Amino acid sequence: MEKNYSIKLILKTFWNSMKSYKFSLMVILITILVANIGAVITPLFYKTFFDVLSKSSPSEAHVPQLIHLLVIILIINGFGWLSWRISNYVNTIFQPRVKKDLETHAFSYILDHSYSFFSNAFVGSLVRKVHRLANAFEKLMDELQYNILGLLVVVVGDLIVLYMRDFKLGAVLTVCVILIGAFNIAFASWKLKYDYAKSLLDSESTAVMADALTNSITIKLFTSQKFENGLFTNVMERWRKAQTHLWNIEGIAEGIQAGLIALAEFAMFYVAIPLWQRGLLTIGDFALIQSFMVGIFQRVWNLGKSVRHIYEAIADATEMVEILETPHEIVDSAKAKTLVVSDASIRFDDVTFKFNQTRSVLNGLSFTIIPHEKIALVGPSGAGKSTITKLLLRFYDVESGSIMIDGQNIAKVTQNSLRGSIAMVPQEPILFHRSLMDNIRYGRPEATDEEVFEASRRARCHDFIVELSEGYNTFVGERGIKLSGGERQRIAIARAILKDAPILVLDEATSSLDSESESLIQAALDELMKGKTTIVIAHRLSTIMRMDRIIVIENGTAVDSGTHDELLAKAGIYKKLWDIQAGGFIE
Repeated sequence: MEKNYSIKLILKTFWNSMKSYKFSLMVILITILVANIGAVITPLFYKTFFDVLSKSSPSEAHVPQLIHLLVIILIINGFGWLSWRISNYVNTIFQPRVKKDLETHAFSYILDHSYSFFSNAFVGSLVRKVHRLANAFEKLMDELQYNILGLLVVVVGDLIVLYMRDFKLGAVLTVCVILIGAFNIAFASWKLKYDYAKSLLDSESTAVMADALTNSITIKLFTSQKFENGLFTNVMERWRKAQTHLWNIEGIAEGIQAGLIALAEFAMFYVAIPLWQRGLLTIGDFALIQSFMVGIFQRVWNLGKSVRHIYEAIADATEMVEILETPHEIVDSAKAKTLVVSDASIRFDDVTFKFNQTRSVLNGLSFTIIPHEKIALVGPSGAGKSTITKLLLRFYDVESGSIMIDGQNIAKVTQNSLRGSIAMVPQEPILFHRSLMDNIRYGRPEATDEEVFEASRRARCHDFIVELSEGYNTFVGERGIKLSGGERQRIAIARAILKDAPILVLDEATSSLDSESESLIQAALDELMKGKTTIVIAHRLSTIMRMDRIIVIENGTAVDSGTHDELLAKAGIYKKLWDIQAGGFIE
C-alpha cells in the first residue's frame, strides 16, 4: 500500500469516528486558537513596556502606564489560561469517546471477517493492532492540538508583526522557519519506513508471545521452554535493534535542528542591529524579537518531535486500517432475505470447493437430506466431511453449485438467520473465560435460569456443575481450560440444547467423552435430535448405527449412501472402514 494512500485512509478512518462530535472538536479548535493568539499579542505589550522603561530615567510619572500595561498583559494571559482550561476539559470528553468508537468499530469489523481470516491471523496481534489504532488517534490529536495548530497561529501572527516592523526581519524569520520545517517534514517522511518496520516487529513480538502462552501446556509437555524463549528473544532483539536505530537517527536530526536554530537566531540579530543603529528599531523591538524567536523556535523544536510522533502514529495505525479496508470475504448479498425454516430439508447440488488452486476438497458433491432425517457423514480423513458442515454454515462460499435449505439458497439469505437456524457441537468446543451460566446461556441469551438448568440436566452436566464451589457462577478459564474435555463437551451440548435450532450438526460431539459419559449423553443427544434435521460426523460405531442414513464421502464426492445394514451388504468403502474399526473394537 502506498504511503500517501495509507495516510488518506487513516485520516478518513479517524474522521468517521470524530464527525459525531463536531461541536466538541470545534470548541477545542476555537479555544486553542484564542489561547495562541494571546501568545502573539502579549509580546507587543511587553515591547511597549520595555520602550517605556528605556526612554527615561526611573520616574513615578511612568508607573501608572507600566501598571496599566501589566494589567492588560494579565487579562490577555487570563483569557489564554481560561481557553486552555476549556480546551482541556472538552478534550477529556472528546478523545475517550472517539477512541471508544474506533475500538468498537475495529472490533466489530474484525468479528465479521471470515473463518479463513482468523485461520491466518494471530489473535494477540489483532488485539494489539486494535489498541494501537486508538492510541495512534490520541497521539495524532495531541500533536495537532497542542503543537501543530499553535505553531501555525504563532508563526503566522509573529511573521505579520515582524513584516510590519521591517520586511527584512519578516523575510529572515520566514526563511528560517521554512528551512527548519522542511527539514523536519522531510526527515519524518524518510523515517516513516523505519517506524512502520518497528510497528511490524511490535505486532510480531505480541503474536509470538500470545501463541506461546496459548500453547503453554504443549510447551511443557515437550520441554520446549528454551526453544520458545529463543524465538521470543530473537524477535525482541530485532525490535531492540530497530528501536535503537530509530533513536540514533532521531538524535542526529535533533543535532541538525539545534544547529539550524542557532544560525537562525544569529541571522535575526545580525539583521536587527543595523536597523537599531539607524533608529528603526527600539530596545522594545529587540525584546519583541527575542520573545518571538523563543516562542517560535521552542515550537519549531517541538515540531520535529511532533512530526515524528505524527508519522509514528500513522505507522501504528496503518496495520489496523489495512484490515479495516480489507473487504469481508463472506458477505450478505444486497437482496439477502431472512431464512425461513419450516421442514429443514437440506440439499447439496453439484458443490465444488477448493481451499486454494492446488487443493481441491469437494468435487461436484450432491446429496439431499429430507426433513428431520438423521444422517452420518463417513469417510477417510481429509475426505471433506468437516468442510461440508463449514459450507453449510457459510464459513466459506462454494466455488460452484449451491446449498439449499427448504429450497432457499443459503448464499441469498442473511448469515445471521442461517446460523441462527443451525446448532453445532464441534469436536473441540471452545468456551469463553466467563461463568458456566454465561457459556450455556450463549445458546439463547434471553433464556431464564431455569431453562439453563433444564438444558444442563438434559446434557448431563448439571450434577457436576452444582458440585463446584461457585456452581453456575464458576469461571471456566481461557478456552475452558479449567474443565476436562468431556465436561467442556457436555457444556457445548447444553448450549446446543438451549438454542433449540431446527438443524443440528454434531462434529465428533462425543469424541472427548469416556464410555460412562457417552452413555449418559447419548440419551440426551437422542432427545435433542428429535424433530430436527441432523448431520453427524462420527467415527464411534454406536453413533453411526443410530442414524437413519449414512453418506459415504471420498475424494470430495458422495460415493455411496444407505443404512448401516445396506452399506455393510455392499463390498464398498464403508464396509472396509467398518471392518477396520469393528475389528479393532471387538477383538
